[in-house]
Amino acid sequence: MPTRKSPRKGSLQFWPRKRARKILPRVNWNAISSGKSLKGMIGYKAGMVSVLVKDNTPDSMTKGKQIIVPSTIIEIPGLKILGVRFYKNGVVAQDILSNSLDKELKSKLKLPKNYSKKIEEVKSEDYDDISVVAYSQVKKTGIKKTPDIAEFGLVGTKEEKFNFVKDKIGKDILASEILEDKQLVDIRGLTRGKGLQGPVKRFGIHLKDHKSEKGQRRPGSIGPWHPARVTFRVPMAGQLGMFTRAHYNFKIIKIGGKEDPIKDIKNYGNTKSDYILVRGSVQGASKRQLIVSFPLRESKKQKKKDYEFVRVLK
Repeated sequence: MPTRKSPRKGSLQFWPRKRARKILPRVNWNAISSGKSLKGMIGYKAGMVSVLVKDNTPDSMTKGKQIIVPSTIIEIPGLKILGVRFYKNGVVAQDILSNSLDKELKSKLKLPKNYSKKIEEVKSEDYDDISVVAYSQVKKTGIKKTPDIAEFGLVGTKEEKFNFVKDKIGKDILASEILEDKQLVDIRGLTRGKGLQGPVKRFGIHLKDHKSEKGQRRPGSIGPWHPARVTFRVPMAGQLGMFTRAHYNFKIIKIGGKEDPIKDIKNYGNTKSDYILVRGSVQGASKRQLIVSFPLRESKKQKKKDYEFVRVLK
């Protein structure tokens, strides 16, 4: 009997292969130790462009030359604090709601009518960690009006986190305040949805011979007589796309704003607020919500790359 060169198809690392329950994925903020006061932000994928840069990377074959790199535009309109979450021994002790919320948010969320507790009333011995629940200022982009909400971790000591929240509550938190040029970021979001697909596209199995019975684009056998059942490992047709994926160590080429917008982006339009240009492609369709966070573990190879922005090519 010949050696089986391909015993199975499809990584079990991504299982079950079904649609994600929510658009914005959950993030383990405790695992991310780096950051600048706030560990991440909500962004919206605008599209891809070619960017002309000068390569200043040490030991690079193109050092000192201008090269073209594929880049993704992610518009980050900024955040506002919805509420502050206090933790005690890893459990939520109490939540404090912000008193200055947008009208769009009040009409979309069921908020308590009489809520007067303030952050200053919380004592330091009542908590050991703080995080914020923030919502995006998506109305600035013109995509939609309903903001997206997510929880974000903070960096620093307990006092520094408390002072940051106290200073920023009711104010806009801009991307230029949190992110920097040429830093690395992780991006989490959903992939583009492709609906019902067969096992060839979904798992990458080989096509059978053209004379095969019962179809070419299907597995030859879905299991033995005994045990008389089909295991979950058999490649079958099903949902493809709309899966949560985390891509690590994207290099920020440039952080832009209102003064230098990128115009005429396909299926998106113009950028109307702060945005970042990252090297490479990002998962998801245009206008897809993304969580841009500080890196979980920096890659030396990506960190040493140094691109000097020249211009965007059309």
